[in-house]
Order: sequence, then C-alpha cells, then structure tokens
Amino acid sequence: MSKEIIRLKDCTVAFDDEVILDKINLYFNDKEFLTLLGPSGCGKTTTLRIIGGFIKPTSGDVLFNGVRINDVPPHKRKVNTIFQKYALFPHLDVFENVAFGLRIAKVKEAEIRERVMEMLEIVSLKGFQHRKVASLSGGQQQRVAIARALVNRPKVLLLDEPLGALDMRLRKDMQSELKRIQQAMDITFIYVTHDQEEALAMSDTVVVMDRGKIQQIGTPEKIYNEPKNAFVADFIGESNILDGIMHEDFVVEFFGRKFKCLDSGFTTREAVDVVIRPEDIDIVEPQKGRLSGTVTSVTFKGVHYDVIVDFKGFKWLIQTTQLHHEGQEIGINIAPDRIHIMRKSEYSGMFGDYSSYSAEYDEIAEDYGDETEGSEDET
Repeated sequence: MSKEIIRLKDCTVAFDDEVILDKINLYFNDKEFLTLLGPSGCGKTTTLRIIGGFIKPTSGDVLFNGVRINDVPPHKRKVNTIFQKYALFPHLDVFENVAFGLRIAKVKEAEIRERVMEMLEIVSLKGFQHRKVASLSGGQQQRVAIARALVNRPKVLLLDEPLGALDMRLRKDMQSELKRIQQAMDITFIYVTHDQEEALAMSDTVVVMDRGKIQQIGTPEKIYNEPKNAFVADFIGESNILDGIMHEDFVVEFFGRKFKCLDSGFTTREAVDVVIRPEDIDIVEPQKGRLSGTVTSVTFKGVHYDVIVDFKGFKWLIQTTQLHHEGQEIGINIAPDRIHIMRKSEYSGMFGDYSSYSAEYDEIAEDYGDETEGSEDET
C-alpha cells in the first residue's frame, strides 16, 4: 500500500476577494508521478506553489508526513521546484550548476563530486560535466536543471510546465525521460501541465482542475474512459457529448433511438450526458447504421482522418482510417462498451458539438504559436 507524503486539507487561496483555489482536498503518495492538469487559470500552479511554500493558503493546512508545514519557508521543505525557465548559471559549467546547492550546504568536496557524477549519469549527461550550459540543447539544459534539483535529495520534485519551451519532438522525448528519471530516483514527482496528452503519457495519477476546484482524480485510463462530467470529457481528448435519457439500467436514449450501454444506477428517465469518443464509432452504409448523417468536413491527420458528420443539426467528430468525402451519407454503429453515461453538471450543454470545429482548430493553432514564446505564470 502506498504511503501518503503530502496532504492539502481544505486549502483556499483568495486574492482581493477572488477565489483562486476553493477548499482543495488532495493527497500525494510517496514515489508517485502525479499530474495537475487543467486550462490556464484553473489553480494548478497555485496548488504547486502552496506545496513548495511560495504561497500560503488563505485558509486550510498543508501537511508533510502528517506535520503541518504552512509556516515552513521553501528552503526548509524537503521539496525542490523546476520552473519552465530553468534559471541555470551561464558562467558555470554543467558540473558547477549541479553542484551549486551542495556548495551552499557546505557538503565536502569528495561527496559533491560523487553525488554530481551520480546525478549526471541518471539524467543521461555523463561526460558533459565540463560543458558550458549555453552550448547545450534545450533538452540537455532541462536535464541539468533536473539534476541540480535532485542532487539535494528532495522527497518531492515539483515541475511547473517544464516542457513548455521545447519543440514537439523534444517534448515527447523528454516525457519518457522524465518518467524514467522519476522511477530511477524513486521519489514523488508533482507535475503541472495543460497538455492532456502529456498527462496521460507520464502519470500514475491525474488530477483534473477547473475554476479552482478538482473535477476528477484517477489513473489516466480511468480519467479518459470514465470522465465524471462534460468538462473532463472534453478536456481529456476529443468527445462527442450528447443529451440523453436513461430509461433503465443499461439502456440510454439519444437522437430518438435506444442504445444498450454498460451504465446503471440512474433514476428512470433521468436526463444525462452521453459521451462517445471519436475513435469508438463504426462507420457503415447508411441503411445498416443505427443513425445516419452527412459528412460535412474531412481533415487528414496522418494516422487517421477527422470526419465531421451532421446528425440532425448536431455535428459529431469521427476518427477513421477510411477516407470519406464531403456530402457523403454514412451510417454509424456504437458498441455498448463504447457509450459512457454521466450525470448532468454545470458543464452540461457547453461541449461536444463540433459545429465550430474549423474555428476551434484556428484557435488552437494561434494558442500553440503563443506558447512557443513562453506562457505567463498563473496567479
């Protein structure tokens, strides 16, 4: 059984009557890779800074191994933080950058050398000790920052969007590298990102946040396959989210048709949200489908096509390896285990219709361009 190392108990953060975090209750296990995931302004970076000691909660407690640490300053916590800007010392070589904290702590020279060289090996920088940091690539500089943070042997490493400044290929390489380093060090990593793919690929546990509140906690598989509300379903991957009615256990109606599903525990004729992932839909000939619609847009994505289909004015996203054409009539079938039912929430009706598909892609492209220039910190 995993041992709890940090707990946030009823933590609230408010600035000038604006609530940034709203009574957060969350615990972190020893040797766990946990990711705080959510859009900008959701409170994830504020949560990280509370743990690091850079922000004190307006109310509530921060516990480390059961001991309250609200008033313990950052440098006295067994926690180190890596920000998106690595803050390396350009006038020092790799060895001295990593050794910096040990020299401040007046560790003996022989031990400094042993620990620094051990860390450089763990982060795959063996032989780089005499290189100037300015001569290193972005990924190598990040590894130096990680080595510098870990050489002091913290119990917890906090990582605030550390891959944000890297290009897409390097980001994917570093995702695997960070997971490998975490397992090699056998310590807790608490990671902040707005990138759901990153969170799913790296984490043992994902905490989805929005509006200063936790929306769902679970394994990547649980979060993806069994989202609790429309916000989580939409934020974690692509989702078609429809209005439905539960007639009885394992039977849901949408678009005037009844479908078998695997969900139960709802009241008779309870209004629900129905989630169907784009990759879980089978395209068939119109007369063989439970529903039929018209293809309105086709986008080639490399591995698959994104196909937008109009069903009675509501547009679905379907992902398929088969080419279909605009204006084509198609039918669809959906297996019972591909339909997920959620209770109605404050997010119902806000997501899941792909009528604005093209506009959304334009916005994503613009946002991605902004990110490459660096992102602002949350408050």
